[in-house]
Amino acid sequence: MPPTAVSSAGPVRRYLSWENEQRCRRLLKASTDRYRQARVSAAVLVSLCSVAGVPAVLYTLRSSTMTGMHKGDVSFPGGKRDSSDRDAIATAIRETHEELDLRVGEDCVWGVLKPVPDRRGLAVAPVLANLGPLEHLALKPNSQEVETVFTLPISHLLQEENQGYTNFCHKRQYSRTLPVFLHGPHRIWGLTAVITDLTLELLAPGIYHRRTRVQATH
Repeated sequence: MPPTAVSSAGPVRRYLSWENEQRCRRLLKASTDRYRQARVSAAVLVSLCSVAGVPAVLYTLRSSTMTGMHKGDVSFPGGKRDSSDRDAIATAIRETHEELDLRVGEDCVWGVLKPVPDRRGLAVAPVLANLGPLEHLALKPNSQEVETVFTLPISHLLQEENQGYTNFCHKRQYSRTLPVFLHGPHRIWGLTAVITDLTLELLAPGIYHRRTRVQATH
């Protein structure tokens, strides 16, 4: 059965409405229940918000002074699981507080998507949450980890002219195709683009059609 399209009402009602939140929560319930019990290596907070009433997604740009392969990359707030974290949601919330000095309540969390592997094979659980109006938040990025914070309207991400794809080869043979999101302040690619791809498919069924397939972890 094809997915039911989200209401054609105004953009805030369409993507951040109570009805769409409840629909997403229902679809994510099984995965959320599972990853409240099962341990995952890392988690990120996929941060929905509104900017001047326009539904958007919040991203961070990793500091270029960081060590490791993710420096200078566009990312979602998040990181590796700490031994004190009881589940993926706790990891995502803790990391968001450490990076942005923002306390996110569990009531803001819509659910947990199935973890996807990063380039090292580490299982990363995307935790979907709605932060509300950005104007009501006092973000204080940790300069050691975050260079800047920016948002992109969901409508921008849904426009085909802002979507691209990167083909990867392994040993000179085609391996996979991953999404890229263009024409914003920074190019969104890699794991962050994959998670954005999955999120848009969830938020806008019948409007956004995911063209890539990435193997989820189990």
